[in-house]
Amino acid sequence: MEKNLGERTKQFALRIIRLYSAIPEHGVTRVLGNQILRSGTSVGAHYREARRAKSNADFISKIEGALQELDETTYWLELMAESKVIAQKRLQPLHEEAEELIAILVTIVKAVKIKGRLKVR
Repeated sequence: MEKNLGERTKQFALRIIRLYSAIPEHGVTRVLGNQILRSGTSVGAHYREARRAKSNADFISKIEGALQELDETTYWLELMAESKVIAQKRLQPLHEEAEELIAILVTIVKAVKIKGRLKVR
């Protein structure tokens, strides 16, 4: 699953890059584009870091970083759609992939915690 998820997060980043390239380069759209480019491409980087974590706590911390970036990315996608910068129909597949990645990463974090590898406060 690790290789699959690593590839999936990379493909997500590439889709974000393609979206960024399609955004009109003026005013507020540039700001939204820069924000989504930063958050959407950092998900895979956080996941890669997590795979090399030194402890379970470090692993969870890095996965939670990826989750924060995914949540932020969904926010920018929603703003783009609602402001009509990019058509909702074009953004929907990216939004769905972000939500699926969130669900996968949350499941991973819960599994590590449940297995008792990390004591939950």
